[in-house]
Amino acid sequence: MELPNSEVKQIATQLLSGMLANPHVYSMVSDELGRGPQEQDLIIAAIEMAEILIAKVEKKKNQKEN
Repeated sequence: MELPNSEVKQIATQLLSGMLANPHVYSMVSDELGRGPQEQDLIIAAIEMAEILIAKVEKKKNQKEN
């Protein structure tokens, strides 16, 4: 299944925003001004979470249609 890029970006952005606002997840900005390894890990996690959420919604939607 090919996910629309805009949908993934929108959800990933919202997830990343929540992670960055949570001091338990993101307690300090790196010396690389937001481009360090921790930030990159959070970006990757947000994208993967967005893709998984979209896939789950599509699966549920398809199950209800059948």
